[in-house]
Amino acid sequence: MKKILAFVLAMIMVLSFAACGNSEPAEGENANTEVTVGSALEILETVWGKFGEDEKFFAMGGDYDNMVDNAPGAVTNADYISGVLLVPAGTEVIEAAGLVHGMNLNSFTAGAFKVSDAAAFAETMHEAIASNQWMCGFPEKMVIATFGNEYVVAMFGLNDAINPFEEKLVAEYPEATIVYSEAIA
Repeated sequence: MKKILAFVLAMIMVLSFAACGNSEPAEGENANTEVTVGSALEILETVWGKFGEDEKFFAMGGDYDNMVDNAPGAVTNADYISGVLLVPAGTEVIEAAGLVHGMNLNSFTAGAFKVSDAAAFAETMHEAIASNQWMCGFPEKMVIATFGNEYVVAMFGLNDAINPFEEKLVAEYPEATIVYSEAIA
């Protein structure tokens, strides 16, 4: 009798564990709603940190006032935000970080932004990048990703620089949504 009771209890435990293991979102529930990001700078630092030393290109972070060699940096200068990261003047940005190619901004430029409405900001950035008048080379691709409704990463540059950054971004932040990943015409 004890063996039968032990077997029944074991089966109940196995079935209860199996029921708890169902982690698929319910119908209509978005699996990508929860995004854990501490800051705009953290996003770029995390992704850049996944590059091996042989994969990294000469880069600078920050802005005119806070330049950082070979690493992302915080961006506070409004002229830099609009002139380099291509955020249209007057667009609300709560926090920004940047990482750019050390020789040519059109080879690689990435900005991470904390904003009040990520979806609207992503659309604004798409239009700004797509309609920009390029000088000193022509970037091949743009990628814009949202992280919940607070953070956006917008980047443009050559495929050889953008594609690995996009791959590492998605690997490190699978909950992020790639809104645009397209050639710049």
